[in-house]
Amino acid sequence: MEEDSIWIVTSEEGIESVEGQKGFLGDTRKKLLNIVEVKLPIAELEQKMEGFLKLVGRLFQQANQQVELNSGMRLDEVQLLVEIGAKGEVKLVAGGEATSKGAITLKFKRIDS
Repeated sequence: MEEDSIWIVTSEEGIESVEGQKGFLGDTRKKLLNIVEVKLPIAELEQKMEGFLKLVGRLFQQANQQVELNSGMRLDEVQLLVEIGAKGEVKLVAGGEATSKGAITLKFKRIDS
């Protein structure tokens, strides 16, 4: 039986020297962006996402404790942008230039009891 898998379309960056062109500090270089398609086993992706979410959960649990301790407020909602790399790695996407069109938005809200 074939293992469940998912196709991921992602990009890999590389840097290449531009032959014959010199810049202020040496060879001129250009950034290359290669689009790749990779078939990943779902089990592997689940394992990596689980590890990522455990770490993020620990970070925000600590942040929430500090906020409550210092101000009496509490963390109510967290929104993260996540990207899946060519090898199945789960990466947190920072703002600014790193914002990715293909990022997955994960939104976590506090459950009031």
